[in-house]
Amino acid sequence: MSASTVSVSAHQGPITRRRAVEKNLPSGGSDFAAAAAVITESETRDARLTNAGDTAAAILRDARKTSSAQIQAKKSGAAKKPTKPRWLTVVSILTKNLALVVVLLGFVQMVRWTVMNSGGDIGDLSIMSGDFEGKLSEVEKFVTKTMKAMQVQMNALDHKVEDGISSLRKEFDEKIERKDAEVNLKLKALDVRSDAFEKFMDGFGSKSLLSKEEFSEFFEEFKKTRKGDMTEVNVDDIRKYAREVVLKEIEKHAADGLGMVDYALVSGGARVVKHSEPYGGKSGGSAGWLLQRNRVSAEAERMIRPSFGEPGQCFALKGGSGFVEIRLRTAIVPEAVTLEHVAKSVAYDRSSAPKHCRVSGWLQTDPEIVTEKMFLLTEFTYDLQKSNAQTYKLESSASNLVDIIRLDFTSNHGSASHTCIYRLRVHGREPSPVPALETQS
Repeated sequence: MSASTVSVSAHQGPITRRRAVEKNLPSGGSDFAAAAAVITESETRDARLTNAGDTAAAILRDARKTSSAQIQAKKSGAAKKPTKPRWLTVVSILTKNLALVVVLLGFVQMVRWTVMNSGGDIGDLSIMSGDFEGKLSEVEKFVTKTMKAMQVQMNALDHKVEDGISSLRKEFDEKIERKDAEVNLKLKALDVRSDAFEKFMDGFGSKSLLSKEEFSEFFEEFKKTRKGDMTEVNVDDIRKYAREVVLKEIEKHAADGLGMVDYALVSGGARVVKHSEPYGGKSGGSAGWLLQRNRVSAEAERMIRPSFGEPGQCFALKGGSGFVEIRLRTAIVPEAVTLEHVAKSVAYDRSSAPKHCRVSGWLQTDPEIVTEKMFLLTEFTYDLQKSNAQTYKLESSASNLVDIIRLDFTSNHGSASHTCIYRLRVHGREPSPVPALETQS
């Protein structure tokens, strides 16, 4: 049995192709016969390799089946794995396709390198070149098709990612707008509450409440009235004491508002003896006043009698500075003076109130004698923010008897035309008869 017969029994495919070649060969071509022999030998070798390969493939299939069965048995007892995200699946598929393409390209390059470096003749290459070029072109087409599919998948993935990002951005913008609207509403509500609180505080501040010092004085007076222990103080005791204080204040208001004797009261015998130029004189103006400067205006008595807070019931002097001199009903030891202006609640304009003032006094035993020893009693500033009747204590000793009081004001609260004095009161005490006689002698 020849080698050709063995080849036929081993593998039918290659023998069929060899016979077809042998039929087409001419009878006298020695070159072609040699080429046919070479091809026959290579096909025989390929057949052997194919049989071995088939055997190895069968063994691998059995091994795969066995491993697959084992893996399925293990998977049946184990818990299912969590599902991967879609984008991880897409990336995995793309990676596998790319790895397959790389492997195919490497395989093609390896085949080409093997053929080019083989020891065969040029005639063998010329015979195999047609089939090899076709396979190479098919591989290139497959690679091109695979790359196009990968590009399509990448484009689809990009579109999906862009759509997801745009939807997330839109949803995020809508949430931001809703939150912004909620924050604006809360800020508006907070502004309204802040305005209401400011109005409440303004109203609370405008109320006349007790200060810390006033409450301390009130509590000290309250302790003086209680003779027992101060550890037990109830509301009824405080209410009773407050009622007594209110009654005293009412009595004080009925007693000329201050509860102190006024020695400059016109109904008690006091009178204005001298003053600066009055405002709104009827005859002669400034020239007439210079000619009659020792004359006392008929309206001067307004400043030494109760006005009961009526606007306009005052003695008006011209300009922002001036003076008045008052003879008291008797010689006294001065202790305080009270300057009164119209109350803020009923005044039209308070700019005519005197501001910086100075009070002096002396004892005039004989009106004909001009030798007067005037001394300063006090200096003060009338404050429009305080009560309309403000009392200022005087600095004097028991030997400083006075019967003339002089009030000088150097400025007022803004009026350029005139300054109004609603009432001036002088408080003190009369000396005992013995010191009075000694002073007169």
